[in-house]
Amino acid sequence: MNAFRAGRTILFGDTGILVWLALAKLIFHLFTNGAYGFHRDELQLLEDARYLDWGYVAYPPVTPFLARIARELFGPSLVGVRLFAALSQSIALVVAGLIARELGGKRSAQILAAMLVAITPVSLSMSSMLMYVAFDYLWWVLIAYLTIRLLKSNDARWWLGIGAVIGVGMMTKTTMAFFVVGIVVGVLLTATRQHLKSKWLWLGVALSLLIFLPNLVWQIQHQFVSLEFLGSIHERDVRIGRTKDFLPDQLLTSAHPFTIPFWIAGLAFYVLSAGKRYRLIAWMACVPFALFWLAQGRGYYTGPIYPMLLAAGAARFESWVATLTRGWARAAQAMVWGVIVLGGVLIALIALPLAPIQSALWTTVSDINGEFREQLGWEELTQAVAEIYTGLPANEKPRAGILAGNYGEAGALNWYGGAYGLPRAISGINSFWLRGYGAPPPETLVVVGVDAPYLHSKFQACVVAGRITNRYNVLNEETRDHPTIYVCRGLRQTWDEFWSQFRYFG
Repeated sequence: MNAFRAGRTILFGDTGILVWLALAKLIFHLFTNGAYGFHRDELQLLEDARYLDWGYVAYPPVTPFLARIARELFGPSLVGVRLFAALSQSIALVVAGLIARELGGKRSAQILAAMLVAITPVSLSMSSMLMYVAFDYLWWVLIAYLTIRLLKSNDARWWLGIGAVIGVGMMTKTTMAFFVVGIVVGVLLTATRQHLKSKWLWLGVALSLLIFLPNLVWQIQHQFVSLEFLGSIHERDVRIGRTKDFLPDQLLTSAHPFTIPFWIAGLAFYVLSAGKRYRLIAWMACVPFALFWLAQGRGYYTGPIYPMLLAAGAARFESWVATLTRGWARAAQAMVWGVIVLGGVLIALIALPLAPIQSALWTTVSDINGEFREQLGWEELTQAVAEIYTGLPANEKPRAGILAGNYGEAGALNWYGGAYGLPRAISGINSFWLRGYGAPPPETLVVVGVDAPYLHSKFQACVVAGRITNRYNVLNEETRDHPTIYVCRGLRQTWDEFWSQFRYFG
């Protein structure tokens, strides 16, 4: 009987309910994540996953490592490849509920915190694509939870856990450094600075550096190429206006517009908390926000800040409701849950691959969220290149290659091209450039994604051989910006000279 009661507590206790919610969310994504196709960023990750290393030009090694595991476990399955991203956001849901519990929230607050996080646009979107943003999001939420445990217990040993997650976070996405600055500032400006005398804080620092060390060594070996990459991408984003909506994005992307009262209440709680116990969390939210804003970062970079605020807001809402009469309490709860359901449905339609392609809903959704258009046409692109490659003269095929302009094209050709007997595509972008052009170098090239003027300046002869299309006739970067496929012969310089000039970032 005692064992039965213990099992029932585990399954239907507060933590059990959070786990059931997370499982339901995960199952939902497993059923919906296969609707369209791979995003170009996923194709880059899957290609990098072939070459496990301690670093890559565009990101640290954790996400390619997880992509490699997904490749080995699930092969070409779109749903399988995205499993770990969906799982990360389900875990973040649970951790948000646990934060609310640590702040005094009972079951209703824990469930509310979990659902407030679950419907945020960034979290929903990252549940449906394999990107480093999904795992970075989880590490921030987990660090917030561990920090609250530290502040609540004043047990300095929690610094070991915080340090470990920071190390993994730095091996996932370099913006973790902004969160670290927030932690450092908060420690120095709050009573938490007493921990500067504790060996556990410094052991946590050492552990984070030890975990991050392999990527740091890789960066040194490659002349800190990732910093050069980040500078180039940032300059591009500012130039084309991707950073101009940073503040509006806080209301529409990083946090759900319907959850604004909760994260404001949560921030107020941390700032005004009794005894200032949790003031450090306020600095951990405000400092990274300010840094991203001043650095002209993109709006979604701040997404991981909001779960720790929403969890506190949920706990405060529960406390407030407890002061109301039963009728008003029920009315307040009904209103909040109605908003959550309505807001969740609206954002899910925009953030998740749910709309049938070519439907009226698809037209509206894809106009709002252009990332869906970039998930179409990769197999057709590969088929078109394969037809051109197959049609090359027999005497040219042994020394023929494929040159791709961007990582989506190169990744797609290498992901799908094996079935067509294609040679591995080469490209000058990001880590593709580091892998070189092969030996012996190709003499005839099927080229996709490179503009004609550039090709004519580099090759003696380039002819139009085909065009990129997709079965839905949807305009995206491939079909709109560089749809022409060429066959080029006669490189005007040595391959070493050409390759040294062909490096670029994207």
